[in-house]
Formats: sequence, structure tokens, C-alpha cells
Amino acid sequence: MYQALLKKEVLIIGCGNPLLGDDGFGPAVIKQIEENYPLKGNIGLLDAGTSFRDLLFDLLLLGEKLKTIIIIDAVDQEKRSPGDIFEIDMDQIPENKIADYSLHQFPSSNMLKELKAFAQIEVHFFAVQIETIPDCIEPGLSKAVEKSVTTMCRLILKRFTDMDINIHPKEYTSC
Repeated sequence: MYQALLKKEVLIIGCGNPLLGDDGFGPAVIKQIEENYPLKGNIGLLDAGTSFRDLLFDLLLLGEKLKTIIIIDAVDQEKRSPGDIFEIDMDQIPENKIADYSLHQFPSSNMLKELKAFAQIEVHFFAVQIETIPDCIEPGLSKAVEKSVTTMCRLILKRFTDMDINIHPKEYTSC
């Protein structure tokens, strides 16, 4: 199944660990899309969990390339409120701030830039502002982040499919 997903034109990837509170946002979005929105054959969904970097290596080495990948994750940024949804422009992230855009502290931003520049894959990164990430196992999203799951689903589907999904323009921002 994993290899079949890499042959889709568009791959929507949810990142995060559902056992660590708001870090489970990406997988929650993937689950809600799977359960509530039938997608056409050229769009794939993948709950990457905490294996996102491994997936990026596979994408970089892949012979047949996807056209678009959409990454959904939870992040912690100053001046944002829990549950805020926003898009991060990978080209706008200064090299010294790359780790600020991921709770996972991985060097994947550089790999995403390589996918975009050298593999000609369109890369979109959507995030939600966390309320908290616990230090030990504590499944379940905070109320603010949980409310944002449906908004993120609608945003992604409206923008990247031909589905007629209603969202309100104030529900997310771009940075």
C-alpha cells in the first residue's frame, strides 16, 4: 500500500504522535478525511506518524515523482493562539530558524526544499498552533486544537481537490 501511495499525483501527509497530545494533530486530520471525505484516485492519504524523515528519503530516491505533497503538522510559534491554522512557506524560513517550524526538530526542511527544487515536487506545509505537548504519554488533542481538525480538512480539500467544501477565510493565515 505504501508504494501505491507514492504513485499518486497528490499525497496528503499527516505528521505527529497521537500519544503526545496536540502532536497528534496531523494523524487526526488524515483520519477525519479518510472517514468523511471520499477522495478521487489521484490523491493519497498517509499518516506518517513520527516517520516523516524516512518518508522524505523515500521521496527523494523515488524514480516516479509525485506532483504535490501536502504536509500537516503541529508546531509551536510565538504570537499564535492554540488552534490557529496557518501555511508555512518553505522558501521563507531562514536557515537559522528551520527547527522552529517543527516540534520534531528534524532537518527535514532541507529535504523538503530539495524535493521542491530538484525533484520538481510542489510542497505545501500546513500547521496548527499547539496548546501543549505533554512530557509523557497523554493521548488526545486539546479542545482548541481538536476544533481545528475539521477546519484543516476543509482547507486542504478545498484547495487541492475539486470538492466543494466551505471554509471561512478567517479560519487560517499564511506566513
